[in-house]
Amino acid sequence: MNNLRLPPPRGSPSGLRLRSTHSSDHSPASNSKESKDRIVQQTDQDASQSRVSAVETGYLHDDFAKAFCAQEGARKFPLINRGTFVRTTALDRLVNTFLSASPNQRKQIICFGAGSDTRYFRLRQSLPPDALKNLVYHEIDFAAVTTSKVAAILRNQFLPSADIKAVDEAAGYLVADGYYIHPLDLRSLQPGCQMITGVEPDTPTLFISECCLIYLSPEEADAIVRWSTGDFTGSVGMVIYEPIGGEDAFGKVMIQNLASRGIVLKTLKKYSTLERQRLRFKALGFVDGQQAADVYFISEEWIGESEKERIARLEMLDEVEEWRLLARHYCVAWAWRGEEFAVWKGAVPLQTE
Repeated sequence: MNNLRLPPPRGSPSGLRLRSTHSSDHSPASNSKESKDRIVQQTDQDASQSRVSAVETGYLHDDFAKAFCAQEGARKFPLINRGTFVRTTALDRLVNTFLSASPNQRKQIICFGAGSDTRYFRLRQSLPPDALKNLVYHEIDFAAVTTSKVAAILRNQFLPSADIKAVDEAAGYLVADGYYIHPLDLRSLQPGCQMITGVEPDTPTLFISECCLIYLSPEEADAIVRWSTGDFTGSVGMVIYEPIGGEDAFGKVMIQNLASRGIVLKTLKKYSTLERQRLRFKALGFVDGQQAADVYFISEEWIGESEKERIARLEMLDEVEEWRLLARHYCVAWAWRGEEFAVWKGAVPLQTE
């Protein structure tokens, strides 16, 4: 929801965090790759500015959003604020459902392309002490992004100094009690790769991708999902937020608009519908359950009437039809393997195409 009212697919997309493994290569191909990576990295700030706008307008409460936003931006259109609110609310609901079950059990979250995401720090505020004590949280992103995040964490003293075990601000690396920031190339994650420092493959693990995998080729994105199911012996679940559609008139405009900024949604064609998202999960190892819903359905069915009334009072939404179209071109998809994620069954209304 950026240009042309299109929400920045990165939203964390948090978007893709790619680190060149050959920084000394100055060939045209290398420079082109680095240039494309920088374009995707910028989408994190688009998403961060959208989050700050939603917070300042009253849609969300987030004490950390502004600290992680490196560039001030103008207040966003109501349509963008609403999209940020629905997306955040949907992911929070699935994450909290997982964490609230058996709070004394150790659990793990791995966030792909975490960028300026504030979820870990919001969880520090909201989780009961036992649940927080048993949570280990990993963020993976491009080093150019993690350096800024580590600097913001240190500058604002978001973590007690006694909790920080290792930190390299220049490299964008941080290890604290239950919290890791890894400056990694996501494309290195594939079945059989060396396990990331601090990751516990036998602990029930939730993977989160907010407009991150969509910037990778289908082969690279599928390899990461296979790594999530193949190299982890404990129960695993995954939540993905990303665009869908692209074949109708509105979707084509969305793709052209993003392309004008150099942004290519590489997996969109392969996973363009809710059903394709479900089948993707099943084929790649999330065999116990696969679900998906578009953002418009979520806005209508997951959010209570009193909260809808509160949101409606914040600002006038004139572009009602445009909101429907846009929201139907983004989805939340989630899937699982293992009994620890059985709590997702019946946790939210389900959409059938």
